[in-house]
Amino acid sequence: MSEIIVGIDISKAELQGAERPSGTHWTSPNAAPALPALVERLQAQAPALIVLEATGGLEGPVATALALAGLPVVIVNPRQVRDFARAVGQLAKTDRIDADVLALFGERLRPMPRPLRDADTRRLEALVVRRRQVVDMLTAEHNRLAGAPTPAVRQRIAAHVHWLQGELRSVDQDLDGAIRQSPLWRAKESLLRSVPGVGRVLTLSVLTQLPELGTLNRKQIAALAGVAPLNRDSGRFRGRRTIWGGRAPLRAVLYMAALVATRRNPVLAAFYRRLLAAGKPKKLALVACMRKLLTILNAMLATNTAWQAAH
Repeated sequence: MSEIIVGIDISKAELQGAERPSGTHWTSPNAAPALPALVERLQAQAPALIVLEATGGLEGPVATALALAGLPVVIVNPRQVRDFARAVGQLAKTDRIDADVLALFGERLRPMPRPLRDADTRRLEALVVRRRQVVDMLTAEHNRLAGAPTPAVRQRIAAHVHWLQGELRSVDQDLDGAIRQSPLWRAKESLLRSVPGVGRVLTLSVLTQLPELGTLNRKQIAALAGVAPLNRDSGRFRGRRTIWGGRAPLRAVLYMAALVATRRNPVLAAFYRRLLAAGKPKKLALVACMRKLLTILNAMLATNTAWQAAH
């Protein structure tokens, strides 16, 4: 018998499912009370793979319920799925079609399911995401404050800025509390923050958004974070190597950390100056420092070794 591959398209109101090779379609409400029935249905079928698409957090409860039930679920990048749909000639887009494409994507490419993150990691990640949202809103409001057209509008923006600053302090307190309650998190945070230039934001970001840190080699971890140089060659043409893909929010945090490290970390500062002296552009040198910093953190977690500048 052929293995069953299930694709599930997720919207706010409902889940649209498609199965291969049977071509069966079904719908289920996207609500907590309906999840046990969905899990029971899929357990009875024992699919080889269930493919969901990352949809800004809507996929979280469904993926968690399926993974906790021991079902092989994987969350894939929507851009990759859309490129795959175009490649097979599927240009139309509806929930039913998207479910079909997800099932076909799983059947043809067989993406590997990732281990389910524990409850503590998911709670910590939610706080990290919330902190990033608050910081983004603060940046936007500060920009608006500079160009406020009237005193009344300026006063309202200033009041919102004040509230957001309080919210940021509250989120930071919750993050500190979550770290203190977990001996494992405290040990990892202490290890990573022993590196000069590595602060709390980068530490929390890599621990929650890059749980593979310390378990993969340097090339694999750089590719996951999106700091690995990718070739653009064709025939005799040799294009410039660029970074692309990966986990964008983590890469943005890593960029700021590398910028600080080129000033405060003696190893990375010397590495950065050496690249500039060799004629490398500043941005390229900084990306190289991002990759080197990530490699250092990966090796430290893999060997459970604190920062040692001499090595």
